[in-house]
Amino acid sequence: MKTKFAIGTVILGAGLAVLTSAGTYGNAQIVAARTPAAASQEPDNTSTNKQETRPGSATADQQKETPADRDLAKKIRKSIVDDSSLSTSAHNVKIIVRDGRVVLKGPVQSEDEKMRIGAKAVEIAGVGKVKNYLTVKS
Repeated sequence: MKTKFAIGTVILGAGLAVLTSAGTYGNAQIVAARTPAAASQEPDNTSTNKQETRPGSATADQQKETPADRDLAKKIRKSIVDDSSLSTSAHNVKIIVRDGRVVLKGPVQSEDEKMRIGAKAVEIAGVGKVKNYLTVKS
């Protein structure tokens, strides 16, 4: 008995990639579809987002649009992103600047990353102007 397999088509749709392979085994037609496991799981930041809705808690939408505040946030972000030793989580922390005061929020990989990001912000914004609310992932 002869086995013949042909790799089929990659179909992109609705944000999912589906790899279909079709083959013939004897007279039976075999069709299999595989969906990447990561594509089927949605990110869930619900618990983190709920923490940030406490009364008086700074949120990203409270970023001031003054040129000075935007420039300060930009400088801090550049300093963090330019440090390739930091994790992707660290590169994506929230930086909220209002009237020259900085709030750092979001998860990082280690206590060391939390301290290093805080130090970068203090170096740029100044002593006493940074609140470091970064959390270390467990």
